[in-house]
Parts: sequence; structure tokens; C-alpha cells
Amino acid sequence: MKNKFALALACFFTILTVFAQAPDKTKLDQYFAALNANNKFMGSVAVSQNGKTVYSKSIGFADVEKGIKSNENTKFRIGSISKTFTSTLVLKAAEENKLKLTDKLEKYFPEIPNASKITIDNMLNHHSGIHNFTNDPEYMSYMTEPKTEAEMVAIIAKSPSDFEPDSKGEYSNSNYVLLSYIIEKVYKKPFKAIVDEKIIKPLGLKNTYYGSKTNTANNEAYSYSFDGKWTKGAETDMSIPMGAGAMISTPTDLSRFIEGLFAGKIISMASLEQMTTMKDNYGLGLFVFPLQSAKAYGHDGAIDKFTSAVVYIPQDKISIGVVSNGSNDYTNDDISKTLLDWIYKHPFEVPSFKTASYTTEELDKYIGNYTTTEIPIGIMITKQGTSLIAQATGQSSFPLSAAEENVFKFSKAGIVLEFDPAKNQMILKQGGGVFTFTKTN
Repeated sequence: MKNKFALALACFFTILTVFAQAPDKTKLDQYFAALNANNKFMGSVAVSQNGKTVYSKSIGFADVEKGIKSNENTKFRIGSISKTFTSTLVLKAAEENKLKLTDKLEKYFPEIPNASKITIDNMLNHHSGIHNFTNDPEYMSYMTEPKTEAEMVAIIAKSPSDFEPDSKGEYSNSNYVLLSYIIEKVYKKPFKAIVDEKIIKPLGLKNTYYGSKTNTANNEAYSYSFDGKWTKGAETDMSIPMGAGAMISTPTDLSRFIEGLFAGKIISMASLEQMTTMKDNYGLGLFVFPLQSAKAYGHDGAIDKFTSAVVYIPQDKISIGVVSNGSNDYTNDDISKTLLDWIYKHPFEVPSFKTASYTTEELDKYIGNYTTTEIPIGIMITKQGTSLIAQATGQSSFPLSAAEENVFKFSKAGIVLEFDPAKNQMILKQGGGVFTFTKTN
């Protein structure tokens, strides 16, 4: 149930271009085969263009212990992408005069601090000030236990407001748990039935629903972490996240959902405009991601060891869905970057995961600050033990893997650094760009 994801690495060297048809799939298949063979990622992806799936792939296991492999219909917990479903339902309720976005929270839950000042709109775009209950240490002690509405409201109500309503934006799962209960009250139906009636059936989503305890007989996946082997994660009881994180889906269905949303098949275009209007970088259940010559809209999610992301580029009618039940050094941002590179016919690398070895003394010849006149960044190279560390100006540091003599990689971002110690030079290769840096000290 985390907050927004970033496509910064995907966008840094990316200029979107118009294309007539999807590129060849061979290299992308090789990319996912490499991740699969090296236990880097388990999950499914889908790319859609003009409403048609042009690529899909599933790798890894839905159940490692039983050896059940994932397939295109395997369902995954999607975490906070559930918020986009919930926001859509709230706007649908507003269209049907079940509620108003200006309604105050006190109408439904007066016990929440500042309820008389908080509007439904404040909750939708995370401007309510309601404390995020998943930030509290005790959350981990009860996350696997079922909770009633009364119990969840009591948990949320016990914390004071983090800030005055509408004074700023700050992500809080509590907003969307409460919005779930409000939806149930105005429709007088369970959330599960409402999302099925208002979204799932109209769009024909065959593998999307409100979740419960994982059932592999229903082609649902468990989630895993990797520590030399895949280890099953704990399962959050879905009565806790509700509309903040309890939905289950596939990347193909997620693409159909966001395409249907932007095509006006669920809510009006006027309501969609409200969803896509950003305030302090928060929309109503959506985030916006600038891709230089276009905008992408979407959301990400994380629950247990599951992670997910869905993004839609209205300009080119492209959607990308990524769901994972296990990752090891490869994030959904990394996967999304590669899928974007593929669909827009930009170069990307198939990681080899081959490594060379250096002593800590042998790494000294690479250490230093490197600059270039070709792009406005510098790169500092340091070491930690027998590994090189790189850090670009204004960015976080990242470890480099030794691929061969004088060549180091950060495969997740498609970065290759080729050193020439005799000339005090380093060549950066990423996303089709080649840039020569000179060591200054």
C-alpha cells in the first residue's frame, strides 16, 4: 500500500516518438528469460497499444513450494493501485448523486480528528491530514488479523491529525480505507459488490476482484522475498486495507481498466479531468509522470512482498501493467523502463549477470570524480570493499557489477561504464546515449 512510483530512469534519455506497430518481441523475450534464469523477478507484464495487448509475459512461480508456475491469468495482489479503483467509485457515486466531493467526513465518521474540516475531495488527493496507520510500528503486529469497520475506524481515529486539512499533501492509506466504508454506506452494499457492478463487469475484467486469503487453486499467487532462495511472505488480511489495497488483478486487466477509465467507459470525462488534476503532485487516485514530450498517468502498489504498477500514456494510447510477487535487485521501475524502451524502439540491454572479480586495491585506479561537457552531470566513483559505487550529481548512489576488465554495469538501469585508466577517461552508455567523461581528481 505504498505511494507513487517514479519513471525517472526511464525518462532521462527517452524522447517519445510515434510508431506504426509494436517492435519485434525477440529481444524482450530474452530480457525476461535472463531475469527468470537468475531469480531476479517473478511476475507478469503486459503492454497495450490502441486497446490491444501487443506484449505479455509471465515468469517465475505462483507457488514456489509446489512448483506452480505463473501464467498470463495468474492473479496478484496489486496494493495501492486499488486506490484508483476506489477513487473511480467515489466519482461514480458523485455522478449518481450519492455523495458530493465537498461533503465533510463528519457526516460519516465524526470521531476522526478534524472530521468537520475534512472533505471527501481532501481524502481523495491526500490533503486530509489523517494519520497513515500503516506507518505505526504496531501495524505489523495485527496486519494478518481480520478487522471490522469499527476496529479499523478506531485505529485510525486514535491518532491526531498530522496537519491541518488542505494545508498540504501527504500520502495516507487511512484516507482510502475510510473512503471504502463511505462507498459501502452510500450504496448500502459491500465494497466487493460495488466494484464488481460499477467497474469489473462493465469493462469485462475477468481476473480482477476484491481479494481474500490466497488460493492457488484459483490461480492466485503467493508473494516472496529472495535471500539465496525464494521465501514466502506474510499475508495481510484484506479486511484491513479495503479500497486502499485489497484488489487482485493481472497486468492485462489493469491495462484494460486504465484504458477504459481514460476512454470514459466508467465515469464521465469531466470526472476524469478531476482525477487527473494534480494538487501538490496528487491527483484523485492517480499520479502524473512527465515523459518529456508526453504525460503518463498511473499508480503503483506494494502489499506484503507484492509490487505493482500501471501507467497510461493518453497521447499514444499506450498502457503498461507490471505485477510482481518476488523481486531481487529488479524493481517495477526497472521493468517499466525496459518496456517503455521496447515499445518506443529505443535500445535496451539484455543483462548477462556475468561478473568479474577485483581486489580492493585493483579498484583504486577507477576511483575519482568524472566530468563531461556533453551532459549536465558529474559522476563520482568510490568503492566499498571489493565493489565500485557510482553516484551522479544530485542522485542516489548505486553499486556497480564488474562485467569484464575495465567494464562495470548497473543492469537495472541499463548503465554501462567503460574505464580507460591510462587516459583518465570513462565512457557512460545508457539508453542509446554514449558520453565520454574525464577524471578530474
